Amino acid sequence: MKKTLLATGLAMATMMPLGASAADYVIDTKGAHASVNFKVSHLGYSFIKGRFNTFEGNFSYDPADVAASKVSVTIDTTSLDSNHAERDKHIRSGDFINAGKFSTATFNSTRVKDKGDGQLEINGDLTLHGVTKPITIDAELVGAGEDPWGGERAGFTGTTRLELADFDIPVMGASSYADMELHVEGVKQ
Repeated sequence: MKKTLLATGLAMATMMPLGASAADYVIDTKGAHASVNFKVSHLGYSFIKGRFNTFEGNFSYDPADVAASKVSVTIDTTSLDSNHAERDKHIRSGDFINAGKFSTATFNSTRVKDKGDGQLEINGDLTLHGVTKPITIDAELVGAGEDPWGGERAGFTGTTRLELADFDIPVMGASSYADMELHVEGVKQ
């Protein structure tokens, strides 16, 4: 039961140059070094911000062949957290994401494009609310290299806008989209 938006963040991480050969990474959720965040308009008057607390994923990256990079993420939609328990129950209900029926969201990359200067375009399929649609994540390499414990890490940020109607999620007022903000740190395997 994991969500797709985090997958998007993972996709971003796989696109960035890290070394001379292909490498596989696991998203560091155990150390809480990754997050899948959202921002949604509330009736056109303000914004609600939140996150998905439970997700997992991995990515591979080959700086010599960025196009061969891949990202896969699974998000537990029941872990949606907007810092307000009653609102979270409502957003998770059948009125919106219906997490009881669609408890996972997934993202699987289909193409990674190197735009230069650490900028990536990650295309892939997001399955959310039982609907699969292509999305594009604009990603950026934050950094890559050795960590203090003798391992290697790579970190990325990314953004995308999800049109709720594309995923058959009911729209209320001006709340027709969710802006996603992804922060992904992977540990080399």
